[in-house]
Amino acid sequence: MKTSDFYYDLPEELIAQHPLEDRSSSRLMVLDKNTGDVMHKHFSDLPSFLKKGDVLVINNTRVIPARLMGVRSDTGSFVEILLLKRLDEYRWETLARPGKKVREGRRVTFIPGELEAECEAVLETGNRIMRFEFQGIWEEVLDRAGTMPLPPYIHEQLEDQERYQTVYSKTPGSAAAPTAGLHFTPALLDQLRDMGVQIAEVTLHVGLGTFRPVKVDDVENHEMHSEWYCFDKTASDIIRAARAEGRRIISVGTTSTRVLETVAHNDPEMMPCSGDTQIFIYPGYEFKCINSLVTNFHLPESTLVMLVSALAGKEHVLNAYKCAVDEKYRFFSFGDAMFITDLNDSPKEND
Repeated sequence: MKTSDFYYDLPEELIAQHPLEDRSSSRLMVLDKNTGDVMHKHFSDLPSFLKKGDVLVINNTRVIPARLMGVRSDTGSFVEILLLKRLDEYRWETLARPGKKVREGRRVTFIPGELEAECEAVLETGNRIMRFEFQGIWEEVLDRAGTMPLPPYIHEQLEDQERYQTVYSKTPGSAAAPTAGLHFTPALLDQLRDMGVQIAEVTLHVGLGTFRPVKVDDVENHEMHSEWYCFDKTASDIIRAARAEGRRIISVGTTSTRVLETVAHNDPEMMPCSGDTQIFIYPGYEFKCINSLVTNFHLPESTLVMLVSALAGKEHVLNAYKCAVDEKYRFFSFGDAMFITDLNDSPKEND
């Protein structure tokens, strides 16, 4: 299976540069994973495709101000540090730019007397292990020193930083948002609950590796990035009951999918757990937990396109993407959404 098999043409003007004023007013393409048929709706129409007993699984991670601008303590030259993964109270795996200025033993000052860091190690990947020294509470210091790291394909400033957070975000730790969740509003979530749809929360801290391109020709040779997840008892109880009763489990985003499929792969009973996952889902994978997926439109040749192709079939997905381009859907993080499901499992009025 070749990486090039997952390529599609995307005009640059279809890459959304800003969020819509109303989160739920984005467009929604509904894709039948079995037939490849598509329907064109709006995200506010999602409840009409769900029913009592369905379980909607959301990722409650919260994006941190992970982009730090500082100066090398000895030369005063500018350095950018991106926080990728917290290792302990003081140490983070980071990305440094320019990397040649941040070698082992070099120190960087962000806020004099309040926030500094020293490079402890340079990894084979080129990432740096930085040990931070700070005065006060880390989260408060980071709020003052850092800014939100937007994806590399977004070139416009985001005026309201909360628009790159889901309305249910609460567990800080991500370097990027779980963007499928950006379409939900409190009112829409209340509507789903009133219908009898259960909502389960998981946590996966999204790393910038989610934007890393696949650089190998053969998909099977790609080394997937690692991300930390938590699947707690509340989520476990909801998911286990739904599976036992044959109810639909609908994942919001590829991040929630990675949590559920990791847990199901490691433990068919799906008991509470946490850890790191490097699960790589591409066509040929047999899903062990989810039935349907709410997701955005993803980059060509990306691992995320491969994941949705595993659920709905590569031909169906690429045909749907071509249709989205023809219909001028908005793409990527601030773009429109897709609901991949078996329409036979949806309420009959949508048939």
